[in-house]
Amino acid sequence: MKLTDILTEDLVIPDLQAAGKSQVLEEMASALRGISFVHDSGSILKALLEREKLGSTGIGFNVAIPHAKVKEAKDIAAVFGRSVKGIDFDSLDQKPVHLICLLIAPEDSVGTHIKALARISRLLKDENFRKDLMKASSRAEMYEMIKSKDEGLN
Repeated sequence: MKLTDILTEDLVIPDLQAAGKSQVLEEMASALRGISFVHDSGSILKALLEREKLGSTGIGFNVAIPHAKVKEAKDIAAVFGRSVKGIDFDSLDQKPVHLICLLIAPEDSVGTHIKALARISRLLKDENFRKDLMKASSRAEMYEMIKSKDEGLN
């Protein structure tokens, strides 16, 4: 599975406006409203916030990968966002988060969900790639960078 199988250019947010964790999750969940199986981004937000109570999905290196399984999801979907100013995400390294890849999946998608999380982690562990994403000037440029990097992974 490639990230670009579940992420489209219109689900890349180059300039997140939210200042806090809950607000950024709401902003990103709202972006999913355009997907056919998402009728209520509120249920997605609730699932994401419940997942965050188990432990922050801020993995360090200015990256967070919030994820949740939701009943209404018929397939896996992702939203990628960038916060230039950074967000306090209670990250493992206590640094602000600038790059966020939100993932939602159907409740019964254990294997696929784990594979998608692993793929996202592999993409974002590259420091130069993270720096390049921070320098990108547009949604299209960010998406093309993600697509190119994604195609280069095994």
